[in-house]
Amino acid sequence: MTGAVLWEPPADVLETSRMGQFMTWLRVERGVEVSDYAGLWEWSVTDLSGFWRAVWDYFEVIAHSEPTATLGSTAMPGAQWFPGATLNYAEHVLRMPGLADDDPVVLAYSQSREPVTLTARELRDQVRRVAAGLRRLGVAEGDRVAAYAPNIPETFVLLLATASLGAIFSSCAPEFGSRSVIDRWTQIEPRVLVAVDGYRYGDKAIDRRDEVAAIRAALPSVEHLITIPYLGTVGDWASLDGDDPLTFAAVPFDHPLYVLYSSGTTGLPKPIVHGHGGILLEHLKMLALHHDLGPGDRFLWFTTTGWMMWNFLVSAPAVGSAIVLFDGNPGHPDLGALWQLAADAEVTYFGTSAPFILACRKAGVQPPPTVIRGVGSTGAPLPPEGFRWIYEVLGDRPQLQSLSGGTDVCTGFVGGTPLLPVTEGVISCRALGSRVEAYDPEGKPVLGVLGELVITAPMPSMPVGFWNDPDGQRYFEAYFDVFPGVWRHGDWITIGADGSCVITGRSDATLNRGGVRLGTAEFYSVVEGIGEIADSVVVHLDEQDELLLFVVLADGLELDDDLRKRIQRELRAALSPRHVPDEIHQVRAVPRTLSAKKLEVPVKRILTGTPADRAAAKGALANPESLTAFEEYAKGRNA
Repeated sequence: MTGAVLWEPPADVLETSRMGQFMTWLRVERGVEVSDYAGLWEWSVTDLSGFWRAVWDYFEVIAHSEPTATLGSTAMPGAQWFPGATLNYAEHVLRMPGLADDDPVVLAYSQSREPVTLTARELRDQVRRVAAGLRRLGVAEGDRVAAYAPNIPETFVLLLATASLGAIFSSCAPEFGSRSVIDRWTQIEPRVLVAVDGYRYGDKAIDRRDEVAAIRAALPSVEHLITIPYLGTVGDWASLDGDDPLTFAAVPFDHPLYVLYSSGTTGLPKPIVHGHGGILLEHLKMLALHHDLGPGDRFLWFTTTGWMMWNFLVSAPAVGSAIVLFDGNPGHPDLGALWQLAADAEVTYFGTSAPFILACRKAGVQPPPTVIRGVGSTGAPLPPEGFRWIYEVLGDRPQLQSLSGGTDVCTGFVGGTPLLPVTEGVISCRALGSRVEAYDPEGKPVLGVLGELVITAPMPSMPVGFWNDPDGQRYFEAYFDVFPGVWRHGDWITIGADGSCVITGRSDATLNRGGVRLGTAEFYSVVEGIGEIADSVVVHLDEQDELLLFVVLADGLELDDDLRKRIQRELRAALSPRHVPDEIHQVRAVPRTLSAKKLEVPVKRILTGTPADRAAAKGALANPESLTAFEEYAKGRNA
């Protein structure tokens, strides 16, 4: 696809990158002759069994029982990966290849307490002790352990200890309201609840003891509540202890590892069950081959425990990388704080969200000198100006990888590779083993034009299923009821002839005017490029064929006719007359999920008469009060 090239792979990339070394191994060990990324991707999605068995062997997966095959059934849903194999995810994370016992593997920074560093030996010992403590509480294979806790070492240790026993982990960030947490955990009925007493967000102390009490009261399945004294000094986390040796339950490849949840902005959140083997293989592939992480790297992704990027981040020790955890307000005391932390912690790969990058650009942030060599962006499409800003402030060394995937697969299925250049506004490639295509409305693959993002071959990290969905009906309806046997993800994507991709927003938030489908991402890029505009949300009301734009202005500014006309001019010039809104209104805030995604669909539902409490689950929003303005506008409009 066209656009300025901002970064090129070094001449020796095939020798120095882990993906290049994997290609050499394939040639020597498997006789697979591919010379570039396009050839490697094509082989990986054509010979699924060959590719995923190569990943298994290359990363020396520890099998307690060997698989009888690589891929039994290729049906979707229902693909059978590595039948007969038993293994344990936690065993691989704690193997930490390339790290010595005294090497730091967890570096945790927080606005609630002083920094914490764990060496490889200390991490293994803490997991051993917490696993012994859970075992003493009666936790056994298949039991659920829930964490109402932030991105801190204790949450990571609890995940690994739970997984080591073959029990099932689930986390919610403590900024989730009690109703949202209860909606999630009543579905899975945890036996043990581990919770913080509160946390600090910037300079504000937030007590969560009442929320913890409400959650406990609503979950009769909980036999034990363990408190981490994170805000105060009283808690019994240290009671999770014991002298048992560290062991790992040998569980089947698809044994549940953890339950993640859809954003839950409408209805009950979908409880998405991920398996030990699928997550392990997918994360080994993505972290080592695509992100080029290994021993000597320090990997930071700004996330909370309520976003799948946390689950992705904490797999990095499995490829030998140390992880950097951060809990707090990334904008305190200003938006440069996270960049300063990255410099102080000697982060080599810095992951964040597109909205954060754009906010830093708008605020004129100047990051300090760092050793960052990779930058990851996800959560929303990153427009060209976001790409350009990274290279303006960090120089030409880092590779910027814009990626997209989801909670549903707990990974990115389009992203970057060390083997391809970075072009502004463009996702470089489809990930290895991910047969991503664009479909037209008739279900035919298309290139170079906008289509529905679909996955036409199984991936190991597709969900084992949904919790308490014995006949698989909810799972089927979520992904497979539009194109039989094909995963429909719900995004618009354009795939170039070279395999590069541009995602232009959710297909359920499409702006469809005069029969022309418009993605929202390019719209926001223009609108939020105007200096006075801090944020925006656009919706198309189909029956009336009206395009409505709501803008959040910089502090102290009011929307007037001059600014309205300028917005209209910019959209007409940069995009087309079809992009010019029928109405533009000012609001105080745009509704966003706790992982910062804009909520076009709930806004659209409110504007068409759905009460706000039915249009969106307010506990899943970062700013539920933002819905009020749209309710008031809808009432006035309907009156």
